[in-house]
Amino acid sequence: MKRTNRRFVLARRPAGYPVEEDFRLEEVPVPEVRHREVVVETTHLSVDPYMRGRIAGTASYAAAIEIGGLMGGGAVGRVVASQHPAFAEGDMVTGNLGWQEVAVTDGGALRKGDPMIAPISTALGILGMPGMTAYFGLLEVGRPQPGDTVVVSAAAGAVGSAVGQIAKIMGCRVVGSAGSDEKVRHVVDELGFDAAINYRTESDYHARLRWLCPNGIDVYFDNVGGNMTDAVFHLLNLRARVVVCGQISQYNLEKPELGPRLLGQLIGKRARVEGFIVSDFSQHYERAVTRMAEWIRTGALKYREDVVEGFAQTPAAFISMLKGDNIGKRIVKV
Repeated sequence: MKRTNRRFVLARRPAGYPVEEDFRLEEVPVPEVRHREVVVETTHLSVDPYMRGRIAGTASYAAAIEIGGLMGGGAVGRVVASQHPAFAEGDMVTGNLGWQEVAVTDGGALRKGDPMIAPISTALGILGMPGMTAYFGLLEVGRPQPGDTVVVSAAAGAVGSAVGQIAKIMGCRVVGSAGSDEKVRHVVDELGFDAAINYRTESDYHARLRWLCPNGIDVYFDNVGGNMTDAVFHLLNLRARVVVCGQISQYNLEKPELGPRLLGQLIGKRARVEGFIVSDFSQHYERAVTRMAEWIRTGALKYREDVVEGFAQTPAAFISMLKGDNIGKRIVKV
């Protein structure tokens, strides 16, 4: 077992997009394991958009990370020592272990992974928090019906790519937006979306969406906010559902854009806009993971992992993910 631990802590609050100097690499001793604690050597770390809110220092649904505090986030790893009866040396586990190579944690904060179901790294993606976000956000909040038109922003990301495929499984027409021609080809040709637009090169979101959604939009899964959401609001159908999952277009702005701007569109259409947090559905995760794993087994649900090699690359992997450089779930292989 390693006796020292490398970890990234928050060095300062970012202004606009984070830079690598906002994070500091430290080396600290690994503490002795105590009763009911487990020592985990991480194999993969997660970087996710919600982490930007945690380092902003403003009120958010997730607790802020203090200056000098360990960068939080999901991880998977191998148990190398245990004083907890539920975990043995060699077990593969997942939990909110943060950006560090070795974690000493209460066993109650961990759950075992099953590499027989899918690679253990999927516990950070399609069978982890992003996958659960897609599953419950779409099915419990968006409530799509067969024949509905579903629009998904950030469609090539970890959440959006799963949302679109689940909507197809539910019998919907699915249109995505993504930030490159490669991403558009990925969601249409590989994931089975009916259509997608490149928001970086499209000059008129509203006109393009109206062409791709001739019968209007019944469900909008919003990961980005901003101009894309404005365009969608004009095309909502009667009793449409807008699922607010993220607002990544706004996270790194030093001066927030004006909004919300088009709530009047909801009146005559009696549409519903609802935000959600995936942890609201935590008691149902096991059921969702079982169902998602079966879709993966049958080929109905596909996933891509965008893997960055090396623990030292974690801040760079996070920053480039915020800029949209990933396709699928961005993961750091320690």
